[in-house]
Amino acid sequence: MKNETKERPAIIAQSEAVGILPVTNEKVRPITVIGTQAIRDGFDATCLQQAINSRLAPGVTDLVLNPDGHAGYGAPVGCVLVSPTHIYPGPVGVDIKCSMSLLQLDVPDDAIADRRVRRALIEAICERTPTGPGRGQRSAKKARKVQTFIGKKGIIEGASKDVCEAIGIPWEWSYRCEDSKHVGHDDTSDALASRLELLLETGRFPKFEEKVAQLGSYGGGNHFGECNAVRVGDSEEAQRAAKAFGLVDGQVSFLSHCGSRGFGHNLAMGQFAALQGKFNDWSIPFPGDDRELVYAPLGTQEANDYIDDMSLGANFATINHLLINALVLEAFQEVLPGARGKLVYFISHNIARKEVLNNRVNWVHRKGATRAFPAGHHELKGTPFENVGHPILLPGNPREGSAVMVASAGAEKSCFSVNHGAGRAMGRKAAMRALDQKTVDAEMDKHDILSNCRQYPLDEAPDAYKDFREVLKSVETAGLATTVATLKARFVIKDGDDSLKGAA
Repeated sequence: MKNETKERPAIIAQSEAVGILPVTNEKVRPITVIGTQAIRDGFDATCLQQAINSRLAPGVTDLVLNPDGHAGYGAPVGCVLVSPTHIYPGPVGVDIKCSMSLLQLDVPDDAIADRRVRRALIEAICERTPTGPGRGQRSAKKARKVQTFIGKKGIIEGASKDVCEAIGIPWEWSYRCEDSKHVGHDDTSDALASRLELLLETGRFPKFEEKVAQLGSYGGGNHFGECNAVRVGDSEEAQRAAKAFGLVDGQVSFLSHCGSRGFGHNLAMGQFAALQGKFNDWSIPFPGDDRELVYAPLGTQEANDYIDDMSLGANFATINHLLINALVLEAFQEVLPGARGKLVYFISHNIARKEVLNNRVNWVHRKGATRAFPAGHHELKGTPFENVGHPILLPGNPREGSAVMVASAGAEKSCFSVNHGAGRAMGRKAAMRALDQKTVDAEMDKHDILSNCRQYPLDEAPDAYKDFREVLKSVETAGLATTVATLKARFVIKDGDDSLKGAA
């Protein structure tokens, strides 16, 4: 891709944690940049040029760069792109509906103080939820194997009652999802059924059963499962939100990060290839001369196909997360009989959604960005979070912990979005060169954080990421959201394979 620029575009500060990035066309609204001075100084030229390319692409009305922003696939990871007229695969990414979910257990954190207990939990979880690229249920001896026809039903229907009951997922968890189901371009599940049949009949999924068998697995890259101790804030607002969320101070929670696995990746790469082929056939210029910024005008067959494929991948990701949480709960019950757990929330950070912004319907693309609807937002009406705002799940790193936040009214300035985590400070290869394995492992031991890996992956070490405290400070200072609780890592499930690849 051709995003390199000799000069780093200048960000103009508007306040302590909000800036604007002007674009070449003065008639175009500038890019909103969320971040303190330290964060703004950390954006590299490629990331900022990708943001400019995305803002100037056809049909784009708004673009937000969050404090975790870094160079990505076409559009930066950590951005929000809004369009009322076009759909863009790049600002969704190759891991469709990569998401976060949080399970609250009724286990006091001192019950897992003993390392032997934590080791037993790690083993029980890994026996049920495989990690690593390409790995599925066949590589986990206690996996809950999903029959192909049920997997297919879930891919079409999402977390319907029939699908949840067939797989052994508590049906009430579907009410704790940002979106428990996704529909096709015409707002029906029938469109997804037809699209999936076409993909299968034309050979787009020669290993469909193998992809379905990845339900209930994490994959590789930056995906993880993390057991945490919950620490709820002292403020009245934090206490009120925590009660609505179901968070309990001093008890154990489990945070999961994964997406649509090989199924979603196949769909995304197929769409990039198809749209790039159309651009070449029709001699359409790529925005910013970047092949990864392809798009389709809404209402065209190309847009309909992308929306259907994205929705199929998103439904897969939903079932994958809910099943992982059911398996994690089962593992806790094996080691700590009588343990109970409830889903706090499941929320995506790689998706395009239809939302009303500026009094009109838009497609809001969040790539490495998290929805942030405050109390009273119209889309929360009738949900458990109508009066407080929904949970925002932000992974940091094992050393600094993670956070659960709730949106403030000021989130409107960022298109009701915040970052999706800390954001990378180093590329994977750079981290492998710069970081020392013994130092990383010693630090994990110092903080009493266990892992399933013999050696913690260097490209996923805390120092490979931005300063999470500065990222959270940016969000709070900009008036987007406030912290409800912090999550202190007790153990981490990662892919320890040497062949780790990047994941959205």
